[in-house]
Amino acid sequence: MKPMPLIMVALTNAVLMGCDGNSVPQAPVRPVLSIVVASQANVAEDFAGTVEPRYRTSLAFRVLGRVIARDVNAADHVTKGARIAALDPVALDLAVTAARADLDNAKAQLANTVAIEKRRRTLLEQNNTSPDQFEAAQQAREAADAAVARAQSNLDKALEQRSYAELRAEFDGIVTAVDIEIGQNVSPGQSAITIARPEVREAVIDVPDDVAATLHEGSPFQVALQIAPASRVNGQVREISPQIDVLTKSRRVKIALDNPPDDFRLGTTITAYYSAASRQQIKIPATAILEHDGKSFVWTVDPQSRTVSQQEVRVTSHDGAVVTVSGGIAPGMRVVTAGVHSLSDGQEVRVPEEVQQ
Repeated sequence: MKPMPLIMVALTNAVLMGCDGNSVPQAPVRPVLSIVVASQANVAEDFAGTVEPRYRTSLAFRVLGRVIARDVNAADHVTKGARIAALDPVALDLAVTAARADLDNAKAQLANTVAIEKRRRTLLEQNNTSPDQFEAAQQAREAADAAVARAQSNLDKALEQRSYAELRAEFDGIVTAVDIEIGQNVSPGQSAITIARPEVREAVIDVPDDVAATLHEGSPFQVALQIAPASRVNGQVREISPQIDVLTKSRRVKIALDNPPDDFRLGTTITAYYSAASRQQIKIPATAILEHDGKSFVWTVDPQSRTVSQQEVRVTSHDGAVVTVSGGIAPGMRVVTAGVHSLSDGQEVRVPEEVQQ
């Protein structure tokens, strides 16, 4: 038997090694673009907003009807008790007439039963009638008395309903919204006219969530008119909305104004300047963000093992190609800025020398 050639032995060993189930192919080392995260001072803290009333009321009719009069328009001044709108009162007037007729009828029935009771009492005293007949007369009089009370209550209710045909201002103020027109049919509770009290005004702004996190009740602001920047007043935060707008990642803040001048009219646009010291924030390229299941992530590079891991972050503002994040990463960490959709957790990467820091 001839000995097996050496080349065949080598090939056989290679095949056997390839069939070894313990050998795992290694993922290729991938070059990535990255940056080292650094905090940046946010010097300019100004926000656009409007002057709004602190107190406003949306008035509505309490009964169903057709609008026949509207005495005010938007921006009109109204005084307490002044009529501002009215409904067609025909149906309500008919209800009042019917209730009055029912009351008159009940009173007539009561007078009749009172007379019968009085006559039965006299006959009972003369032993010319039985006690049962007298008790029946008493019960009839009591029923008629209750019918009068019920009819009076129905009349009072009809008169009250009739008063609802007119809408009147509950305080001195300015009309800020008109939601009805003459000839329109309205339902009970449907918003008709909104009136605001102009004596108490405040600035309303929307601020990024990371800024709102640094604010508290009483935080100082300076508020200036956009049409007259020299006209400024001081203010303090009165209310911070607990809800975040999912689209803008912002929260609504209301600022109480200290004795605002007359030119701070309702609806005027303003700029609010945050008076606190500048904050430190982290900004990274938008291409570094990976969205998944409604959450935001970045890939961070371990400087020792040169592998990547996914880290959840919170995006507080988005300004074109740059996003501001809070939580999850800190200054000095290296973040991948390109190809974030094709990486896997624990994958080894190579940072090109020209971008290493």
